[in-house]
Amino acid sequence: MTASFGPLAHRRLFLKGAGLVALIGLGNAVLHAAPVFAATNDNKYPEDAFKQKNAGEAIKALYGRDHEASDKIKLDAPEIAENGGVVPIAVTTSLPNVTSISFIVSENPFALAASYHIPEGTVPAVANRLKMAKTSSVIALVESGGKLYSATKEVKVTVGGCGG
Repeated sequence: MTASFGPLAHRRLFLKGAGLVALIGLGNAVLHAAPVFAATNDNKYPEDAFKQKNAGEAIKALYGRDHEASDKIKLDAPEIAENGGVVPIAVTTSLPNVTSISFIVSENPFALAASYHIPEGTVPAVANRLKMAKTSSVIALVESGGKLYSATKEVKVTVGGCGG
């Protein structure tokens, strides 16, 4: 039987105490952070809009109104996408008071590809890699000042990258 005195015993006691303090601190950080995450996610997920197969129905389900074309929206998308699984898309706009940006791919099985809420004071710019089933129009929708604006570009999806 060994005595639990000496430098090794003090070291073990110190390490146990430090581990306990770290666990308590980690527990407090997680418990106090939960309300912060919940508060930032106060927008309702547009489940019905993501289930629509038609572009017009998806826009109606998401925004409930029609859109008009705008030259203040810059939609960057390739003219030819060699891989429909990862098509890079980016949108920037100079419109004021942007509250949301969405991507519609009209020929996909479900038309609404992505939708973003833009917090006040944020630069209205979004980039994503979309999956496209086949050659289609990509519509970028920007909600600004209570109105809905759009920019459209045709993206040709090729099989095997042959351009045909």
